[in-house]
Amino acid sequence: MEPFAWFASSDHWLGRLLFQRGLAGLYLVAFLCAALQFRALIGERGMTPVPEYLRRVPARRAPSLFRLHYSDRFFALCAWTGAALALALAAGAGDAVPLAASMAMWAVLWGLYLSIVNVGQTWYGFGWESLLLEAGFLAVFLGNDETAPPVLVMWLLRWLVFRVEFGAGLIKLRGDRCWRDLTCLYYHHETQPMPGPLSWFFHHLPRPLHRVETAANHVTQLAVPFLLFAPQPVATAAAGLIVLTQLWLVLSGNFAWLNWITIVLALSAVDGTLLGAPPDLPRPPLWYGVLVVALTVLVLALSVRPVRNLLSRHQAMNRSFDPLHLVNTYGAFGTVGRVRYEIVVEGTDEPVAHAGTVWRAYEFKGKPGDVRRLPRQFAPYHLRLDWLMWFAALSPAYAAEWFGPFVERLLEGDRDTLRLLRRNPFPDAPPALVRARLYRYRFTTWRELRSTGAWWHRTPVRDFLPPTRLAGTPHRARP
Repeated sequence: MEPFAWFASSDHWLGRLLFQRGLAGLYLVAFLCAALQFRALIGERGMTPVPEYLRRVPARRAPSLFRLHYSDRFFALCAWTGAALALALAAGAGDAVPLAASMAMWAVLWGLYLSIVNVGQTWYGFGWESLLLEAGFLAVFLGNDETAPPVLVMWLLRWLVFRVEFGAGLIKLRGDRCWRDLTCLYYHHETQPMPGPLSWFFHHLPRPLHRVETAANHVTQLAVPFLLFAPQPVATAAAGLIVLTQLWLVLSGNFAWLNWITIVLALSAVDGTLLGAPPDLPRPPLWYGVLVVALTVLVLALSVRPVRNLLSRHQAMNRSFDPLHLVNTYGAFGTVGRVRYEIVVEGTDEPVAHAGTVWRAYEFKGKPGDVRRLPRQFAPYHLRLDWLMWFAALSPAYAAEWFGPFVERLLEGDRDTLRLLRRNPFPDAPPALVRARLYRYRFTTWRELRSTGAWWHRTPVRDFLPPTRLAGTPHRARP
């Protein structure tokens, strides 16, 4: 009998294929987000520069390739290298090279993205970053067509999707009362961080249907995940239910790649024998089997703290327990807002603000602004600035670190920052003053939409930032 033959099975070939190709596609999106947005956010002249962060934070808390060297050019090289490698793996390059080379490709992909996340600061403080890293680390050990899929790693993928779904379900039951009385979806589609093009329509579904949606969500997150560990075809059916639920969420809003990576993880449980006899793949070599066993022991040991968190009354959402993000805890929307607030950023070329000052608004790509603009679909692409603007509207404390530098760059006319926006109302010269105002937004009714053409109705609440000019700019009296 060949060594370690007992834990590899060709029956998992389809689950591995779907997971690897899908994960590589999401890595591609993640690296593109990094490459196209980093200069304004964390670059050398960004709002929260990486070099300053590395000086403050010890290496043990944030291990990263950029501790050896940082420059914007080097960061761009790493991001574009990751994108190219992810594209190659999505196209099947991992199956065209020897097993060790394939594992090295996935390891480089994971290491590059870990380096980015660990210097990304608040811009990368989302659960789907850790989820991509945890899934990516497991992908290193999945092998390629030179070996049958290792059963232990395939089960670790199910353990991961179980924690994602079950953790999200528990945080809801323990959190906002509206999840328990099935009323959260009366508000969620309107108040979620970044609505999509169908969110207005989801919001106006009949309330009894919203209650059914909420109850179905509880079943999918609290009961169905246990079936992932059942024999086939039950596990495949459970995966299918998770996929359908996640696709419903994809249609209802923009949640970066959170829904898509959950789909990809669930697909790893699909039974390859459904398409007929599986291919007869080789058994794994001894060295590879040893690595898989070591990985399994490591993941089980690191799972102790996430499991304790799941069982705790004070369950935390989206927390990493180690700086490598190997085994994490997840969850989303333990609390649902009843009212939506938005920050509208405006500028003027008049040197002094007065009652008749004409203010022109900056428009963001994803977050609501112009009330007549239907929200767009961006997910799985992640608009990091737009997401943090939603948090800032909840409380200025969320924006204390970066909002001032953001306004400063608008006053400077910084090109990298302006590329993050959909519309710059000052294309010829930067504004003299910038201000920010807080508004309450709500979806219009069917009648309001027909009469005004507006998807949103907004009401001013208060100033978020008074008229501000660049430091050192002389205050000129109004002529």
